[in-house]
Amino acid sequence: MVAGEASGDLLAAALIQQLTSRLPAASMYFGIGGPKMTALGFNARWPSEKLSVRGYVEALRNIPEILRIRSALKRQLLAVPPTVFVGIDAPDFNLGLEAQLRRAGIPTVHFISPSIWAWRGARIKKIQRATDLMLCLFPFEPEIYARAGVAARYVGHPLADVIPLVPNPVAARRRLDLPVAGSIIAVLPGSRRSEIALIAPTFLAAMALMQASESGLRFILPAASAAIRAQLQPLLAKYPQLSLTVLEGDSHSALEAADAVLIASGTATLEAALYKKPMVISYQVPWLTAQIMQRQGYLPYVGLPNILAGRFVVPELLQHLATPDALARAMMEQLNDHANRAQLEQIFTQMHHTLKCDSAAVAADAITEFMQASQRQAAQFVAPLK
Repeated sequence: MVAGEASGDLLAAALIQQLTSRLPAASMYFGIGGPKMTALGFNARWPSEKLSVRGYVEALRNIPEILRIRSALKRQLLAVPPTVFVGIDAPDFNLGLEAQLRRAGIPTVHFISPSIWAWRGARIKKIQRATDLMLCLFPFEPEIYARAGVAARYVGHPLADVIPLVPNPVAARRRLDLPVAGSIIAVLPGSRRSEIALIAPTFLAAMALMQASESGLRFILPAASAAIRAQLQPLLAKYPQLSLTVLEGDSHSALEAADAVLIASGTATLEAALYKKPMVISYQVPWLTAQIMQRQGYLPYVGLPNILAGRFVVPELLQHLATPDALARAMMEQLNDHANRAQLEQIFTQMHHTLKCDSAAVAADAITEFMQASQRQAAQFVAPLK
């Protein structure tokens, strides 16, 4: 398995738990993974954070090391072929590796369809070469792959299984030792160092404006790791007036406790939707990265709640539009518009029901069935040779 970031680590860990019960004879799970995977006995020969780079410009600095890692892993897999290779997201890393492994006869599964329906649709040709089985998180995706001749299966979204249908903000606040009364905004500026560098300064400036307009407002910021928390410290020191609680991890408790969320575009926006929270989605990347992404995009929105709803249900402020003043004004509207809050709760509850499928179990069933079919096919091929 190869999982490329914190969200992939979470998905892969749930999958490993399910596969272990179905495949008791499996002797090893290994590759690239994070702490949740290693806690289950996964042999992480490289940590997943090595692959946690977003954007074309940002990747340039890391390409040499990433290519060395992929080459070394490929050599290991070709020397001692695994029963199956499972790429967990990280398509820029995994699809190229999968294509080479598949040519060598190693069965490949990709868990989490790349967003070919949103941008970079030409990747489906690479997927045709790379992947024996695509596992899809969203119900509209398998049809896209069927048209391209790629075997695909909808498994639902793991986050919909672990996040409660009815959140309990009071219990979450008590867990975090926060006041039960009063407004709280969760702030999630991203989980990568590049995101913190580009997004966090603007988010913090917006928080200061919100605090000035409503003195009783509190903020909670879950740092994705100890390293991210350390990176945030000098930025936080510029705003000593903020009523702010910083957590190391535990983004789910932060989202559950909050009344509204200021959030960087990514998987976390779906988490916020599943917690039924009003939100403002923002993102900033270097200018060149933004130009490349814009030219390859197909949808007018980038946030998963809007993509799944098929329309703008929450505001998106991206790039030059993401000023502290604009973010602060949009957030206060989301916080205080009670009719909008009720409408979003209905939209996000329906979304939650659609995505809740016991995803890890369904994905593990799909992988197990695929492995058994691959082994039967290999046996039928070998038998005539004997």
